[in-house]
Amino acid sequence: MHLSAKTRNIILLYLLTALFLSVSIYFVLKKETLWFFVLPLVLIVAYYYVVSLDKVLLFITFFTPLAINFQDPRIGAALSIPTEPLMFGVVIVFLGNMLLERNYNPRVARHPLSYLIYFSLLWMLVTSFTSHLPLVSFKHLLSRIWFVVPFYFVAVPMFRNKKNIHRFLWLYIVALSGIIVYTLIRHAAHGFDEESGHWVMSPFYNDHTAYGAAIALYLPVLAGYFFYPGLSFYKKLLVVPFFVLYTIAIIFSYTRAAWLGIGVAGVVLLLVMLHIRFRWVLAGVIVLVALGFVFYQPVMDRMEKNRQDSSSNMEQHLQSMTNVSSDASNLERLNRWASALRMFRQRPLVGWGPGTYQFVYAPFQLASERTIISTNLGDRGTAHSEYLGPLSEEGVPGLLSVLALFGYAVFLGLTLYRRARDTKNREVGILSLVITLGLITYFVHGFLNNFLDTDKLSVPVWGFMAILVALDVYHFHEKLKA
Repeated sequence: MHLSAKTRNIILLYLLTALFLSVSIYFVLKKETLWFFVLPLVLIVAYYYVVSLDKVLLFITFFTPLAINFQDPRIGAALSIPTEPLMFGVVIVFLGNMLLERNYNPRVARHPLSYLIYFSLLWMLVTSFTSHLPLVSFKHLLSRIWFVVPFYFVAVPMFRNKKNIHRFLWLYIVALSGIIVYTLIRHAAHGFDEESGHWVMSPFYNDHTAYGAAIALYLPVLAGYFFYPGLSFYKKLLVVPFFVLYTIAIIFSYTRAAWLGIGVAGVVLLLVMLHIRFRWVLAGVIVLVALGFVFYQPVMDRMEKNRQDSSSNMEQHLQSMTNVSSDASNLERLNRWASALRMFRQRPLVGWGPGTYQFVYAPFQLASERTIISTNLGDRGTAHSEYLGPLSEEGVPGLLSVLALFGYAVFLGLTLYRRARDTKNREVGILSLVITLGLITYFVHGFLNNFLDTDKLSVPVWGFMAILVALDVYHFHEKLKA
């Protein structure tokens, strides 16, 4: 009897389903294990690795805020589950495709931001060979690759479809909204006090600073959707609860660095609205830095007279930002920064190796600078700076690579906005502006903390840079041709 193809497929589906259920029951009853039930999800993900890497990337994006850090003693490192193993899979597939097909868009591969990333990774490779702890450095380099490759080199072509830009943004926003609700409920049970505000977002975010940094990144994006062209009134109305939720969350995060980042982004927005050119903004930043060096001692003398510690009172909490006499958090940052500078002086060119700061800085602490939260082993984290960390670990070229990368990203975003404004391309203009403002909140935050070694902030930061490059390579030029 001849069976049609449709009938054969249905019979095959039933047979496979029966086989899967039989094997699952065997594992539950005989082996007392449930892991076999995960197999369908694994097969589905594997299928999309082959046919649509874009969907895997969006899947990772959604689960990044929900991921939990897992310490595996067998590999001697912490992994964010399920995101980091999935990112590593994306790297393998992407590199395999490059070797076999070699059809990556040359305009993306040769973009100035891409060249800056190449240099950053190359210098990390060089300093891993000269590292004080090579194994640690090569692990750190590998983790940086599995952040950069998926969310920059794979993401830029994915963002050729503008819908994927909005999917990327909203998947993280929606997932983080769930964490915010969870955090606020737990925080409310403790009266929204400042002390519990440091840990109520666990286990999803290690502390309030990373949580606040993520919220600050997306606040300009949410605000931008109120002005996005072509978005209906009802869709804009749907943005309101997210914007309100994120505003409440950033207040109760008690993250002073995130507040500072939002403040600086607001100043940049004001300068943009006044049509102040980027070169004048850059000149102003250079002047401010120069004045900081000139008046460093008088400023420090004034700050040392500030006795205001961290507080639930917002005004007092802001005042505590400049307290370097009794606020333990501020004093410990100064201790870490001073240790990083001493490490740099010993190895100014190649540093101590990527990722080594937390294993090396202990002997560089001075007794007079240590605080109640310092340790003899120096085993509690990093340099608390996206700038001094690379300086101590990768020397002067490492710091310059970070400054060039961050600086060019801001320059690219503001240039795209100006050109889009001049050509009446409001869609690209608003996207480039809010993405740049989001990045600025993190780059400012980076003076006080560093999170680019975690998926929680690496996914949005590298993804935001990929959006800017995609707007430059695909959408802006295509609009001009049209």
